Amino acid sequence: MANEHVLIYETELPIPFTCADGVGIEKGTMLKLADPMTVAASDGADDIVGGIAAEEKIANDGKTKIAVYRGGIFRGLAGEAITVGDPLTSHTVANELIVADVNNEQQFGIALETASDTDTFLYELRPWAGQLA
Repeated sequence: MANEHVLIYETELPIPFTCADGVGIEKGTMLKLADPMTVAASDGADDIVGGIAAEEKIANDGKTKIAVYRGGIFRGLAGEAITVGDPLTSHTVANELIVADVNNEQQFGIALETASDTDTFLYELRPWAGQLA
């Protein structure tokens, strides 16, 4: 898969979430959260952060659970210039990260390195709903 998120340091164990049987999800995919405790591949900005797929889910394999990381240090792809310490959110381009507006967007994590657009960089996965306003 292009632009997958690669686990560098496991700080938390993955936990099981519900997923659709008929959908394939590749390991390292950025996931969005739905109710009840269900995930699917992220498809745009402002998704509620589910986490990162810890395993591959094959479409129509009969499984409706997938292991999901909700914390850890990962390598991801920048969708714009990012500075160390920036809060991150999902981008409209699948699996890319951009700088979050801390008052209006779902925060995905915190940048641990500075990166230019299309560079890979380290970040801490730290899901947080940042809608304070």
